[in-house]
Amino acid sequence: MSNENEIRALAAPASAACLRAVPEQVTVYPSYSCAEPEEPAVPLSHYRWVLKRHRWKILAFVLTSVIATAVVSSRLTPVYEAVATLDVDRQAPAGVIGQDANRAAPNDADQFLATQVTLVQSDSVLRPVVQRFHLPVAGAAAPDPQLPTARAANAPITLAGLKVARPPNTYLLLISYRSADPELAADVSNAVAQSYIEHLYDIRFRAAAGLSAFMEKPLEELRAKREHSALALARFEKELDVVNPEEKTGILSSRLLQLNTDYTSAQADRMAKQAAFNAVQSGALEALQASSQGEQLRRLADRLNEAQESLAVVATTYGVNYPLYKKADSQVTELRRQLEALKANIAGRVAVEFQQASSREAMLKNAVAETKVEFDRLNAHSFQYKALKQEADGDRGLYDELLRKIKEAGINSSFQNSSIRLADAARTALQPVFPNTRLNAVLALLFSTLLACCAAVLSDVLDATMRDPEHIRKVLGADVLGSLPMVKSWRGRIAVAQPFPAVNGNGGNARTHRSSGQIDAFEEAIRSLRDSILLSGLARHPRSLLITSATPREGKTTSAVHLAVAHSLQGRKTLLIDADLRRPGVHFRMGLGNARGLATVINEGTPWREALQKPAGLPDLDVLTAGEVSLRAADRLGIVLKQLLEEAAAGYDLVVIDAPPLLGFAEPLQMAAIVDGVVVITLAGQTNQNAVTSVLTSLKRVKATVVGVALNEVRADMSDRYYYYGCYGKDYSKCYKTAKA
Repeated sequence: MSNENEIRALAAPASAACLRAVPEQVTVYPSYSCAEPEEPAVPLSHYRWVLKRHRWKILAFVLTSVIATAVVSSRLTPVYEAVATLDVDRQAPAGVIGQDANRAAPNDADQFLATQVTLVQSDSVLRPVVQRFHLPVAGAAAPDPQLPTARAANAPITLAGLKVARPPNTYLLLISYRSADPELAADVSNAVAQSYIEHLYDIRFRAAAGLSAFMEKPLEELRAKREHSALALARFEKELDVVNPEEKTGILSSRLLQLNTDYTSAQADRMAKQAAFNAVQSGALEALQASSQGEQLRRLADRLNEAQESLAVVATTYGVNYPLYKKADSQVTELRRQLEALKANIAGRVAVEFQQASSREAMLKNAVAETKVEFDRLNAHSFQYKALKQEADGDRGLYDELLRKIKEAGINSSFQNSSIRLADAARTALQPVFPNTRLNAVLALLFSTLLACCAAVLSDVLDATMRDPEHIRKVLGADVLGSLPMVKSWRGRIAVAQPFPAVNGNGGNARTHRSSGQIDAFEEAIRSLRDSILLSGLARHPRSLLITSATPREGKTTSAVHLAVAHSLQGRKTLLIDADLRRPGVHFRMGLGNARGLATVINEGTPWREALQKPAGLPDLDVLTAGEVSLRAADRLGIVLKQLLEEAAAGYDLVVIDAPPLLGFAEPLQMAAIVDGVVVITLAGQTNQNAVTSVLTSLKRVKATVVGVALNEVRADMSDRYYYYGCYGKDYSKCYKTAKA
């Protein structure tokens, strides 16, 4: 018991720290470990291990693929390829004369070359070549007797082995053809190129011929229309008696504009003269002075004023009888007469000027009216003339242009365009292009390696069996208590439990012969499983353990027997109970009889201590076998087993119960509810994780304490974490030294 106390003392701080990390409101189930920081799902080292595990299968698949590819390639018929090169000159004129000769190439090189690539592979280009060389057609099958012969002959042709390509950033077209005959390949490539060039010429010639034929009727209609419009124009000119009414209209327009200008000036002049005439008629001296003789009238009036002043001075000084007075008086009289005569002269001249201005205005008015009438008459005829002339000119121009276009098209259609020419004729090839055995082998090597590696990784990803302890912990959330290695000598046979060698002076009689390396590894794994159960972190030390599995044949009985033996070899009282009343197996593995057992205790009420058996060499181990197979006993197993465990708790340190598989049977759930802990045994690489999940869910539903899961029949190649089991069958001292080094 001292060893157990030491182990629990070491495990207690870790368990307490784990429980402190969990919040109080969260229920902690003992069967599940504390959460750890989540690691990457699948490390790269795992994939390396997967590839290493399947390396021989991968190598065999790759070698088989490469050899098969090489053999198949060597047996294939060699195929030769010939290439004819066409040069496409986008700067070459499309015609000899007209717009086609001067038109620049549009910036559509990619579209143009793509069109030519499609045109080379058209039926019109390939049909003459196929008929000439009697070539096989792509996709051609046996002729259908129900189809007409003409329909089958006119079906579209696609030439097998033909390829048309354009090298990037060039104006070249590569026409290649593949055939088993190298000379035929060269001849077909050149024939396709020549047929393509001739097809372009035929297209252009047929287009020009079709245009000429199509435009014959419209041309005749345009000729008749042109003659009709010319006759209508000549007839109108004759009726109008004017060669060009437009010129006459222009002259009248200029004349009318000038007359309007003169008429406006005459109106202004007449109004000015009328104003002067009205002013003169009023007799005001100021109005007379505003005339053209106003300066003369002003001087004469000044002289009259001076003479009158002199007369007044003489009359005052000398009197009226003085001779000088008479002279001055006669001078005043003369000046007054001259002034009146001048006024009359000015008034007469203003009246004459007014009369002349009025007459001129009236004449200009009449001239404007007459010119406007003439202009309107001629202008109305001018519009009609212009329409007739425009129609005649349009018909003549359209006829001439159409006739010119037809002639240009006829000349250009006979011109052999050199924009697409054969730059390099195809020649006979010396080496076949297919099959390339070396390239095929390299590709087979690459693709088979990739496929094999992907298949290996995919098989590992899709593997839903219980193999990896870390995977079980993450997916199921259950602890993996231990991994029991496979013992090849036990496969297909019943494993017999024997006393283990003494450990640290404890235990019973030691075996006298040395076990094989695999059995030794299994014994070490059992001890590890025993210690894992003791250090499982349960609330109290388990006094009873239920060993079960999801399905039969997963090694639960062998594990229960060896676990009980390992516990008893520590000097602790151990009771092993075979509770599988349907298919008991503990008595076979322990070499004991099965006449009396648990079924006898249940059915006959025999005290269970009287049915105990003690294996040889194991003084601390008692075994209660199952007894005779009894379904009636299985129904009452839960009640009897609960009382039995209560009584055995006083005399045994641990009770190990071998239970039936949990899926499909009812009694394992009853037993799981009354024991201190349940250990689920799974078969590594075979047990499906869905089955284990169902087991754990069922145990959780009945509130059983799941200690953990144990993996049975583990091999080193099942996971990259099984390093220890690589020492199967070896001397453990040497293996340990090697691993330590």
